[in-house]
Amino acid sequence: MNLASGSVFVFSFLTAIMSLGQTTIDLYPKEIPNSKPSGNDETTEVRDGISLVSKITRPTLTIYLPLKEKAGGTAVIICPGGGYWVNAISHEGMDVAKQFVEMGVTAFVVKYRIPNDATMIRKEIGPLQDAQQAIKIVRQRASEWNINPNRIGIMGFSAGGHLASTAGTHFKEAFIDNPEKISLRPDFMILIYPVISFNDSIGHIGSRNQLIGEHPSKDRVHYFSNELQITKETPPAFLIHASDDEEVKPENSLVFYEGLIKKKVPAEIHIYQRGGHGFGLNNETTSDSWFDRCKNWMASNGWVKK
Repeated sequence: MNLASGSVFVFSFLTAIMSLGQTTIDLYPKEIPNSKPSGNDETTEVRDGISLVSKITRPTLTIYLPLKEKAGGTAVIICPGGGYWVNAISHEGMDVAKQFVEMGVTAFVVKYRIPNDATMIRKEIGPLQDAQQAIKIVRQRASEWNINPNRIGIMGFSAGGHLASTAGTHFKEAFIDNPEKISLRPDFMILIYPVISFNDSIGHIGSRNQLIGEHPSKDRVHYFSNELQITKETPPAFLIHASDDEEVKPENSLVFYEGLIKKKVPAEIHIYQRGGHGFGLNNETTSDSWFDRCKNWMASNGWVKK
């Protein structure tokens, strides 16, 4: 590569980065609530091409800004999956954010805390605090990022879907400092093979054990079974699952969808015949793109242009 072509390459690379507008900020500018004094043992490993972040105690928000001429004013806050053990930050976070940016949606990836009695006073509310804080920040700084504060959605994969649906059903109770009384209600939810229920029959017990303990009370199981927390004020939802998902049963999406319909909350669901669990953007068993279906759903509700 000669000097001229090298300069062009560097310029193009920097332009691509700048066009994404990617910036990472701390979720909490000062003290992290509900935390015990602890070191930072966060680790990242790549397993089967997937980046997994574990032992998260210092949550962050990574911002992906679309080009100004593309920006449509809608935002999506993304919660990666990982069973409340890790954050699958790449294929259920960053990769998805880049797709939203391409369609003019401002995307935010939450690196939320991993529930741990050693690092948290109440581990069961730690991830929810981080999701609420992300919603608060995005709504508080909406004008700065050219976002309509009434078009802020939350998205989650697997256990991140549990977190997103918890934020969408528990927004009336603030678990963070919110003196300005900024609304913590997401305007819509996108739930991809989500953990929804913590009951014995269909719940994902690994996620349940990690969040609320191996011997939780009936009240706690009920509180975090989000199909039981739906009201008429619950935001609209788009759900994706695969029939052959053996890790998180498809009944999770089905009971949530049914609960939304009973309360007359707008909802759309797509169940694929195959795909298993954890396929991210690409269900390789079908030529159909669930993300395209998601775009159509967002357009039909006026959150993006058709």
